[in-house]
Parts: sequence; C-alpha cells; structure tokens
Amino acid sequence: MSDVEVAVIGGGVVGAGVAYALARRGVRTVVLEAEDEPARGASGSNSGILHTGFDSKRGELETDLILRAAQLRPPVVEQLGIPIIRCGARLAPHSEEEAETIGRLAAGAMVNGVEVDLAGEALVVPGESVTDPVAFTHALLAAAAGERAEVRTGAPATGIRRRDGRLIVQVDGGPDVVCSVAINCAGLHADDVARLAGDDTFGIYPRKGEFFVFDPPEPLEQILLPVPTERTKGVLVFPTIDGKVIAGPTAVDGDDKTDWSVRDDAFAEVMAKARAMWPPLEGAEPITAYAGLRPAGRDGANYMIGASRAAPGLVNVAAIRSTGLTASLGIGEHVVRIAAELGVVLGPDRPLAPRPVPESELPWWRRAAIRTMGPL
Repeated sequence: MSDVEVAVIGGGVVGAGVAYALARRGVRTVVLEAEDEPARGASGSNSGILHTGFDSKRGELETDLILRAAQLRPPVVEQLGIPIIRCGARLAPHSEEEAETIGRLAAGAMVNGVEVDLAGEALVVPGESVTDPVAFTHALLAAAAGERAEVRTGAPATGIRRRDGRLIVQVDGGPDVVCSVAINCAGLHADDVARLAGDDTFGIYPRKGEFFVFDPPEPLEQILLPVPTERTKGVLVFPTIDGKVIAGPTAVDGDDKTDWSVRDDAFAEVMAKARAMWPPLEGAEPITAYAGLRPAGRDGANYMIGASRAAPGLVNVAAIRSTGLTASLGIGEHVVRIAAELGVVLGPDRPLAPRPVPESELPWWRRAAIRTMGPL
C-alpha cells in the first residue's frame, strides 16, 4: 500500500489545483486519476476561458474562490509557463432588457473589485483571458509531482473504508492507498466516489455543452460574451491559443455521464447566436466539434465543498460547474484549509518550480473532438 497524508481522487483541473496547493505546503499526496491521463473529462472539453468574476454573485462561495484565484493565478502562470492570451472580453446588448442587465453587471463588477469599462452600450472586461485547459492541468500536476505528490493514472478508486482512524482507498489495478484524508475531486463521478465511503447526501448529473471549432475567416481579437441569464452564460465566441475560433456552448441537462456526443440540433442552436455576435462566421463551416459534460448538482446545488458528515476523513469537492478551471487555484487553497482542520499538518507556503510536461501532438480541442467524434 501507498501510505500518505492525503489522497486526491480525480486528476482534472480541480484535483490538480488541490494537489498543487497541498504540494506547496509540503503535504505528501497521491493523486488517483481513473483515466489514462489527466484532464480527460470536463477539464479538457470546456472553453479554456479564465473568467474574472465580473458577473458572479457576491456572497457565494463560487464567487469568493473565483476572485481569490484571480489573485493567485498571475505568479503561478508565470512560474509554470502556462500558455495564456490576455485578450479581454466584450458584451454587447441586443435588446433594451439586455442593456439594463449590462448596467447591473457593471455595478456588480465594481462590487467584486473587477475592472470593466462601458463602451457605449457594450461592456468591456479587459481581464478575461484564454488558456489551454489541458496544459494548465498538466502544469499544476507536474509541479506537484516534483515535490511530495505522486500522480497515478489508470487508477480508479473502487472502495473507501475506515480502519484504525485512517482511510484505505482501494484502487483498481494498483496498490491501495492509506491516508488520513481523502479529497473527492471526481467531477462527474463525485457522487459515485462519495458513495464508496457511505456518503449518499448529494447527486451529480451531466450538463452537456457543445462547441464548434473554426478556422477563422479573420482574426478574433477578443472573447465575445453574451449577456448571461440566471441559468447559463450562453453561447460565446472566443479565440484559442493556437489561432482557432470556437463557438458554444449549449446547455443540455441529461442523465448519461458517458454521452459525449454532439446532438444534430446543436449546430443550428449555437450558430444562430454566434453569427449574430460575430458576423464573419456567416457561411463558415466548422472543422470539428466537441462536447463537454459539466458536473451539475441536483436541486441547483453548486460548489459543494466541505468535510463529509457521513464519512469521517472524506472531503467532497463536488458540483464544480463550468467555472472550475477559473477557480481551481482558489479551490485548492480553500480545500487545504479544510484538510488542516481535519488534522493534516501544513508546512510553510512556497512556490513550486516548473517541471517538464509531455507535449501533446494534438491541441486540446482536437483531443476533445476525438473523444466526441472518434479519430478524424
């Protein structure tokens, strides 16, 4: 068995943020990722946008962690060499009602301490940026692994039981892990992992977001955001690190956590909105498409982060929706404090050196498309 202080179950961007924060405090950790490499789920099939929190509701944990991550991110991005485009974003209203919403967003951004500018009726958010979400995840895990963390892939947790005041995490295909605290960052399967330990207090379902990738007919200099609604941020048009343009996502609630397909109706749903936002897409044909499944909490639950009352020693980090990439560093710091309350001893906080990350032959969006559509 591997004997460590903390087991992090899930090697997506949230698990990577937690492992990185633990490694900064010198905590011996094992990361257990069920897939054959990190960031194969929701973390590798999103927009790659790093939001500022300008439109987040004050007083919510999600907002607090987004704003904290924005403070933590600049030195980490620089230290680890994570690719990023600081391109800013623009929201343009298409109705009187949306213009009123933009006024409220500008006021909310001021409360959140996020810089915005009004350009006529449009709202400009200079701090919004774009990254490679897979490279972001791998960089955090590689830095953690250079310290006191071990990252194991192809290592799904199949059981969690308590013995002699500690937890034993059973692992398919490898040695089990003995730990003082297990942190459940399993994304779509966070509820399944919690049940392994006897915690059935929450449920997760997939919210599908479908995207279409284009060779741009002309350069896109900014992220184009719609005016958000209560349920979704809506369809965006945004550039990628490697010069493509992506339009999406949809927001389709489902039950099948294995359905990564793009629906036949998705293209018309996305493009009617995307072309209105950016007319150069009129007549353009996508080079590929992909779907992401975001882990949504039942009954509107969101950012369920805390020590389990049903399973001592287990910390659930669940229902982290589409802002998980943005908030990951803030989530990591927050979870480390929870682990300390459960008895994990923390050393002094210190930055981690970058470590080599295997270069992918494919851009992240192409890898997501292969999962959705098969080899091209």
